[in-house]
This record gives sequence, structure tokens and C-alpha cells, in this order.
Amino acid sequence: MLSYRFRLYPSKTSPVVEAEKLPVKARSSSHLISRQKSGAWLKEFKCIQLPREVWMGPKVISQLVDVCRRLCNGNRALIVADRTTYRLAGRKVERLFERAKFKAEHVLIDRADMETVKNVRRKAWEKADFLLGLGGGRCIDVAKLASFEENMSFISVPTAASHDGIASSRASIPGKRKPTSIETHAPIAIVADTLIIKRAPHRLLAAGCGDLVANFTAVRDWQLAHRVKGEPYSEYAATLSLVSAQIVMENAKLISKHTEESVRKVVKALISSSVAMAIAGTSRPASGAEHLFSHALDIVSPRPALHGEQCGVGAIMMAYLHGEDWQGIRNALRIIGAPTTAKELGIPEKYIIKALTIAHRIRPERYTILKSGLTPYASKRLAKITGVIP
Repeated sequence: MLSYRFRLYPSKTSPVVEAEKLPVKARSSSHLISRQKSGAWLKEFKCIQLPREVWMGPKVISQLVDVCRRLCNGNRALIVADRTTYRLAGRKVERLFERAKFKAEHVLIDRADMETVKNVRRKAWEKADFLLGLGGGRCIDVAKLASFEENMSFISVPTAASHDGIASSRASIPGKRKPTSIETHAPIAIVADTLIIKRAPHRLLAAGCGDLVANFTAVRDWQLAHRVKGEPYSEYAATLSLVSAQIVMENAKLISKHTEESVRKVVKALISSSVAMAIAGTSRPASGAEHLFSHALDIVSPRPALHGEQCGVGAIMMAYLHGEDWQGIRNALRIIGAPTTAKELGIPEKYIIKALTIAHRIRPERYTILKSGLTPYASKRLAKITGVIP
């Protein structure tokens, strides 16, 4: 992983983040000693984990073995996939490893939970030196957490651009009663073959766009928490997050055509969104009240929609509460072909309202525009005004 030292220079409004190369020789030892005595030295620096290499474009899957040879210890790979992603690209990846005299095995999963992670860890401990997450969110998150707990390198090989977990250091693993976001490590490399990703259904690409436009409301929530609660805030991370979301807004028509170029733009935006979270040291730049709404839907709805789809609908409603351009977000999602209503999500209205009323309890320590929660009446009115329910 790339490590950076960051100095935080607080201002009256927000801290400014300035990167310094390692090692820092310009500052005298007396300066460091004085900082240490004051206790501030311990809080002055933080480590940011970023992928060392990002390969993106048509046919870059052919570079995978060379990437593993450069960055990973050993020659035993464990590919974490599901049946669909293994059929789509898993066999091809295994053949690439076999021709290079690497040993490659695969494990197929059908869900992302702690029991699945435990099973993958066991197989990794027995037969692998490094792991590959081949697929969308589920496979990548399981491989990410399993590799972290086994202290192994992890390479992200997305087959769909459905959410920003393809490059982040966090893994979303559902708990018994609510989803759990676990801090792990960032992939040591990302190999995103846009021709493979293009073969995924357009619904998955549209879901990735929903996850990205959620950055607009996530940053507004972060700014609100900074003003009201004094929560640390990074202008740089917030700006990078907003730029990632703006890519979707400005390229909605292109993305709707589902070309290799449109796939590449969405993948770039998802990766930069993940980098924003790494810089901030928190998921704040890309996760606010709209994500809490999505997690609440996962709990109350018998058949939830895709994560990014739910976040997109949540972003429409939360943008209204923030006084932002919720109609612009809705129009962009409509052009792309992403859901903007409960009916399009395939979720009954009553679960939308229920999710809005309990969303603030998903992560009570995270201050958002929902504050202490919405009443059922306020939730229904919000959903009606924004057209989520008729």
C-alpha cells in the first residue's frame, strides 16, 4: 500500500489537508519533541491506504498475472466469485494463472455474511498466498475482509460497476439485525476490464450511478455534522467526492447507451469516490442519510432492490430535505435508466415510509439531515413530494 503522512492545519471553518512525502526531514527533531510533549504529535499524522496499481480499460485482464507477480507474495491465488461471475470471467482468469505456472483455485459464494467470510478464510489459510475478489459487491467485500483477517494481499477484479466498494477499504457485511460496514484494507491493485464490465446487465451500471449521486447528499450531511457537531471535515475529500458524482450528472445520456466509454467513466468515478473515503479516513464523503435509508430498506423490505438503486432513490429525497436540486438528480437517474420510484424499485410504499422512519437509528452516532428521525406523516409527505410514491 502507498502510505502518506498528512498534516492537518485547522482553520475556523475546516482543516486543510497537506500531504508530505516520507520521510519528513525538513522539520527538526526539537519540533517533533515539542509536538509530542504537547500530545498533539500523536494526532498530527494518519496513514492513507490506496491501491498501488489501477488497471482500467479493454482487455486489461491480460495484465492480471503480471500485477500479481509484482505485488503479491507467493504464486497461489484464491479466486472468490459467485456462479455468474465465475462463468463470466473466472475460468479465463484461472487459465491465465495456469499458463503462468501459478496455482489458482476458486471458491463460489452465494451470500455475504460472516459465516461465508469464515469459510473463505479457512480455504485461504490452507491453499492461498493472496486473494482475488471477482465480481460485484458481494464477492469483493467477502474477499476483502477474508484477506484482511488472514493478512494476505487482495486484488479487486470487478465484473460490474455497481458500487464504490470495488476500490474502498470498507467491507459491507450484513449483521443479524442491521448491515455492518467494517474497516479492512484497500485492494493492493484493481484490474477493471471494461469489456468484461460492459457485459454485465445495464441495471448494475445504473446502480453504480445511484451510489455515486448519493455523494451529493452524503457531503451535505458531512458538512452539516461539521457545523453542528464539530465533526472533522476534509474539503479536499469532499470536493473529490462531489466531482465523482458530477461525472454521472454530466454524462447521463452517454451512460444510458451502455458503451465501453460510458462504463469507463463510471468505473473512474467509483474509484475516485473510494479514494475520497480513504483520504477522509471515513465513509462520510460517500455515505449519508441516503445510505441509512438504503440499509433500513434492507431490514424492513422482504425483497430489497440493489444497494445503489436504493441509495439513488434515497438521494432524491435527502436532496429535497437539504434544499438541493433533487429534481436534477432524479432526471439524471431517469435518463440513465435507474429507478426513481418505489414502484420501479419493486418495493411496496409502506416499506419506503417505514425505512424513512427508522433510518436514523441504523447508525445513531452519524449525524445527518434526518437528525432524530422523521414521523410516519413526514416520511409519507417527503416520499410524495419527490414522486417516490404517488
